[in-house]
Amino acid sequence: MSRAQGTTRDAVGARFDPALMLRARERSWAALQAIRARMQPGISEPEAVALAHEVFAELGSERLWHRPLIRIGRNTTKGFREPSEPGVRLGENDSYFIDLGLVFDGHEGDVGDTFVVGHAPQRQACADAARALFRQVADAWRHDGLSGRALYAFAAQRAAAMGWRFNQAIKGHRVSDFPHAIHHGGDLGDLDRVPASGLWILEIQLAHPSEPFGAFHEDLLEGNRLS
Repeated sequence: MSRAQGTTRDAVGARFDPALMLRARERSWAALQAIRARMQPGISEPEAVALAHEVFAELGSERLWHRPLIRIGRNTTKGFREPSEPGVRLGENDSYFIDLGLVFDGHEGDVGDTFVVGHAPQRQACADAARALFRQVADAWRHDGLSGRALYAFAAQRAAAMGWRFNQAIKGHRVSDFPHAIHHGGDLGDLDRVPASGLWILEIQLAHPSEPFGAFHEDLLEGNRLS
């Protein structure tokens, strides 16, 4: 029987180690930054994914727990399960995001961030807003003890106040020792209690209210809650 932290929504395997979860997170961010360093104008999404697989091999990722997703330009408004428009390449003044689900030391990392190349102030503002909103929602979790459902209601309200469209379909999810899917735990945005530290991924996706670009940021909810 799986060990559980609090409830079965937080169930993990017998080999689960919080320190290894944080290490998987750290190594996943290192992979994301290594991919970012190789992204150049003119690259297509399939070429970027191929480049990502080279990075995974170099950094010793054991496997993927979800396919790498790299969205460029107008495809940055699309959710994980939506197909990209084909033929999109990174422009000289453009943006893209990287979404990785990697396994290190038997534990799942899941990270995502948005980057801008060249001079694209509105796209940079969108990327900055996604990161800022992530921090605000994570702080609300730490300080106010909000449920997963309340966190996403708060995120939608804050996004509107900031002037961005919020993707309501993106709701966050569980991670653990691989594979978390045998425990699952549902979506963070449907969780009617306070999510436990170190087990839940907060995902934020924004889009410009009228222009065809967006931004994505995700990371582990982790740390000592203050309430």
